[in-house]
Amino acid sequence: MFSLVTYILLIVGVNWAFSVTPAVPLPNGEAWAPLSLIVGFIFVVRDFAQRRVGHRILWGMLAGCAISWKMASPELALASAAAFAVSELADWTLFTLTRKPLSSRILLSGFIAAPLDSLVFLWLIGLAAPLSFLTMTASKLAGSLLVFLFLRRRENPARTAQGNA
Repeated sequence: MFSLVTYILLIVGVNWAFSVTPAVPLPNGEAWAPLSLIVGFIFVVRDFAQRRVGHRILWGMLAGCAISWKMASPELALASAAAFAVSELADWTLFTLTRKPLSSRILLSGFIAAPLDSLVFLWLIGLAAPLSFLTMTASKLAGSLLVFLFLRRRENPARTAQGNA
């Protein structure tokens, strides 16, 4: 239950933070949202929460989006809810259907969820430009990649030791 509540609070928190944190201008006139780094970790928290609560994770996503609707601007809440819905459903499907080790599922789901989330979110707020999309997606993937590397070491300590020898 703790992981589900954490997931819901992270959705609400990041949506609120997006509404009060300015984007960083990029040299070509586009923008990068530094909070994208946090979204990658939220995808991972969702994966851990799904391991605990199963398919009820979808109710958590809906609750987080509904609460966000009251806390963020309507435009941001709609864009975020749509992006979360598309990316998290893809993430949920991959995480549910594959039987790969946890680290691999986290990495694969990140590679699917991050670009979908970025594209839908940026498109709905009118900022879908190539560099913004790439920087936002890469920022989100950074969280998944860090957790993947950490978990991979824990899943295969013998292989990690051989690789360092």
